[in-house]
Amino acid sequence: MDGGARACRIWDRLAAVPLSMEQLLHRLGGVSTRAALIELTSRAAVDRALREGRLVRVAHGRYALPTVDAARRAAAVLHGVVSHRSAAAYWGWGMKLMPDQPCITVARNRKLPPHRREGVELHWGQPSAADVVDGWVTSPARTFVDCCRDLPFDQVLAIADSALRSRSFTSPGLLEIARSMRGPGRARCLRVAHEATGEAANPFESVLRAIALGVPGLGVRPQVLVLDEPFSVRPDLSDERLRIALEADSFEWHGNRDALKRDCRRYNLLVAHGWRVLRFTWEDVMLEPEHVRRTLLAVVGLAERRAKVHRGELGPA
Repeated sequence: MDGGARACRIWDRLAAVPLSMEQLLHRLGGVSTRAALIELTSRAAVDRALREGRLVRVAHGRYALPTVDAARRAAAVLHGVVSHRSAAAYWGWGMKLMPDQPCITVARNRKLPPHRREGVELHWGQPSAADVVDGWVTSPARTFVDCCRDLPFDQVLAIADSALRSRSFTSPGLLEIARSMRGPGRARCLRVAHEATGEAANPFESVLRAIALGVPGLGVRPQVLVLDEPFSVRPDLSDERLRIALEADSFEWHGNRDALKRDCRRYNLLVAHGWRVLRFTWEDVMLEPEHVRRTLLAVVGLAERRAKVHRGELGPA
């Protein structure tokens, strides 16, 4: 499936459910292109959200929730800089979880009374002048490093994938940042840099991949061409050795009959060629990752046994 058809599949599912602009942005990882928002809602709805301040432009053609502006105001009040997930939103990167409060970094020796810390996610550090852009937000490189230090692997992988997808970094550039990092979080930063890819369509797929990477024996890659006849099939994630395909299904129903027919044919074709196809909802991946992990462990066990039987190492069950 080419990029345009794949995007249509995602949008078809999203468009099937009426969501507010805020809910839609959260589902899309906190940021989106104007074209995608118009496709999912309407030009009038996007323009209205912009006028009402429910949507802000963070880069050319990219929009986010107004938490970015709130973070800049909070940084000015606290004499700090916007950092971590708030900075990631400013740079237009999608993420697993948008911050509920502005993420602000202040000087390491700064003392703030409890009442001044209310309503912000406060961090202490000492960004250099080179680490800060325009005097108020951490640079892309420093933002990536901060997130690696303070966020779980799945959240950082989603951010790194989005940063590559938006071309804020190249893969070699991301690896160079990780290798030059010192102190806490370096191992996680290196792992993320090695695993990150711009092939993931959204944070939903990135988080599913993060879960799969923690399952022993499972080696998934995104958007690999696994079948080419009668039409091309590229599962969201696939393990070619075990012939396991993982699909990140945005919703449990489809936007129209064409989308339903397209997906049914893809899944049936994979099964007909000996693949196991697992479909996970957004709620499964984002809210119940342990359920997803247990499911993957069970299926990997079955696939490994099937492979051993095929090789003659085990008798039939």
